[in-house]
Amino acid sequence: MTAIYWFRNDLRLCDQPSFKNACAQATRLLPVFIHDSAYVAPTRWGFERLGPHRKYALRSALQALKLQLRQQQSDLLEYRGDPCQTLIALAKQVGAETIFCEDIAAPDEQQQVMSLRRAGLTVNTLWHSSLLDPHDLPFAIEQLPLVFTEFRVAVEKANVLVRPPEAAPASVPPLPERLVQNRTIESDQTANLPSERFGSSDSSDSSDSSESFVKLDARSSLTFSTANDFAGTLGGLRHTQQYFERQLAHSYKATRNQLSGLDYSTKFSVWLASGALSARMLYQQLQDFEAEHGANDGSYWIWFELLWRDYFRFLHLRFGAQLYRRSGLRQPAAVEQQSPRSVEPELNERTTHTGGAVITAPAQVEQFKRWCLGQCGEPFIDAGMRELKQTGYLSNRMRQVTASYLIHTLKLDWRAGAAWFEAQLIDYDVYSNQGNWLYIAGLGTDPRGGRAMRTDKQAVEHDRDETYRKQWGTL
Repeated sequence: MTAIYWFRNDLRLCDQPSFKNACAQATRLLPVFIHDSAYVAPTRWGFERLGPHRKYALRSALQALKLQLRQQQSDLLEYRGDPCQTLIALAKQVGAETIFCEDIAAPDEQQQVMSLRRAGLTVNTLWHSSLLDPHDLPFAIEQLPLVFTEFRVAVEKANVLVRPPEAAPASVPPLPERLVQNRTIESDQTANLPSERFGSSDSSDSSDSSESFVKLDARSSLTFSTANDFAGTLGGLRHTQQYFERQLAHSYKATRNQLSGLDYSTKFSVWLASGALSARMLYQQLQDFEAEHGANDGSYWIWFELLWRDYFRFLHLRFGAQLYRRSGLRQPAAVEQQSPRSVEPELNERTTHTGGAVITAPAQVEQFKRWCLGQCGEPFIDAGMRELKQTGYLSNRMRQVTASYLIHTLKLDWRAGAAWFEAQLIDYDVYSNQGNWLYIAGLGTDPRGGRAMRTDKQAVEHDRDETYRKQWGTL
């Protein structure tokens, strides 16, 4: 059987059950990655969905994956265009009727799979992005607790075990014969594909000028990003190895709310976001660390944060597109009363889809622009937003504070802020981004009705000596 493996947010070969399944079933396998052309089109909010820092991180992860596949006598073909149209055309050209891919429980990604199936292709999806397998939970997804603490307590009380990570496939099936016999599929036959071939399959560097280089800001908390393969599996393993060797896990809980530097937080999210590392791979290293050095509140808190990550994923499995309405999981009428400045019909779609603008009043447009650029006139907020734009990263504390300011002080549409974070964050994750913005807005499952944070109080607690604000030139 000739098949296609469509890499999405799972850019690795280790602990990759979906890819391993494809290797077991296919006699010929074409690994592909599609650069969705919609990501570089203007969104309803006026900016591209994929900013320069995300492009840089993605290029790094794809280069690393390409190298791993070539070591297995395979390759990674990259195209730019509409993913469905591109995959349909590729399947026709190489004689494939089956596509394997990761199951992603967000509306855009679900719609893509449905479109492929409507076109007559068999699409085998497999869920593998969470730490815990949904089938191992002590409740059905339909009964997922609506408060995180209840979810965590139930999981820990039931002693739900994390399944061990799987090894990479021993071998990868050869590329399809038609592709091997006619390598010009990525050039001469591009006209027959509703997409543009991205880069060259005969070069280890398939990046273009906009994605191969990003000038790194010396103030960035991601100092490891100077390595060419920093976002790939090997780069992730190097980072996690030094993190645990230096026993930083023991101090994680005490330092996690700091604002600057590499060591105050794990930074594991960079590799989790692209799928270069799986949550199970990281948890295995955490277990090994605790077996050698002992467990404490700090190392426990890493497990705690991985559970939060899972919870946002399981919320998607339960509620799906409801999480993408402006009202989230609350009744629309209640939200109209709460946020009168962002009134529009309910939409069940990704926050960054093209369409009619939501923030339309000139004053709102200007406020949102100033928030994005770090020009609000509030030094603590501006410092965080400048760091985000300049480096593609922001501490968890500043993500919460800046989000709260947009929602509760500026009273702008939370989806605009979520879209800006999606475009900028190197470690953007669709589940966590959506879940956290709903959490701050009070439109998710949390019973406390949102997180309206006092900016002056947050600045005193987390930047008492004003170092962070001075670092980003807001004082």
